[in-house]
Amino acid sequence: MGGVALVTGCSSGIGLETALELARAGHSVHAGVRDMSRAGDLTRAAAAESLDVRPVRLDVTDGSSVRDAAGAALEAGPVDVLVNNAGYALFGCAEEVPLGEMRAQFETNFFGAVAMIQRIAPSMRKRRSGRIINISSVAGRIGFPCSPAYVSSKFALEGLSECMRYELGPHGVEVILVEPGVVKTRFMDNSRAPAAPEGSAYAELTQKVIGGIRMMAELGTPASEVARAVARAASEARPSPRYIVGNDAGMFLEARQSMGDAEFEEYIKKELY
Repeated sequence: MGGVALVTGCSSGIGLETALELARAGHSVHAGVRDMSRAGDLTRAAAAESLDVRPVRLDVTDGSSVRDAAGAALEAGPVDVLVNNAGYALFGCAEEVPLGEMRAQFETNFFGAVAMIQRIAPSMRKRRSGRIINISSVAGRIGFPCSPAYVSSKFALEGLSECMRYELGPHGVEVILVEPGVVKTRFMDNSRAPAAPEGSAYAELTQKVIGGIRMMAELGTPASEVARAVARAASEARPSPRYIVGNDAGMFLEARQSMGDAEFEEYIKKELY
């Protein structure tokens, strides 16, 4: 293994661990960080192991930032691996989430990945080699209450990835999804929840669901485990289209496959309420 890997959202959590794991495997890693003042943890961890990790400013919602970061990675050498990880969760029910905030969710979680792919995929296609790894979620395959913006953005990323497998596969480029459950990271700290309007019919439900997810995160899958799945997806001779990470993700997806729609809805209610 070798060559250049470009990873988005590397200031903490999955992105940080993925940058380190790919560097351990021999990649020269360009690690995208939206706010360079938050690159300290990554820089120190890479230095401690003498890893080839280069933090670069990258805001996936900013066209010039995407252009510059992708251009630098391509100039450094062939980009063999692109990992679209940048994202956050927006909580709140569909009736009450401001439309602008829902659009912003998609700008980062979905259109940010599209922007990166459009910059990097042409070089992979021309070389007939490369892997695009999109960090989705179990929420990209199952709907959950009080998170329709996040869930929908991940459903969209799943659909994009499936389409691109047909488009880029004949040109030697693999498109792969990694689907974690709840991960023990700062993800919840970076999540957003618009204030519920006075008299909201959903305030109690939203707080209950967010509280439940926070509790699950305390015992969640380590980000390093997700990073190892990404590294496998980047290196295996015949990678799987999907890598499911975490016992909770496996449990939910197994239940979804084995139950009818109405039965599964009742199952989710019992698990979350």
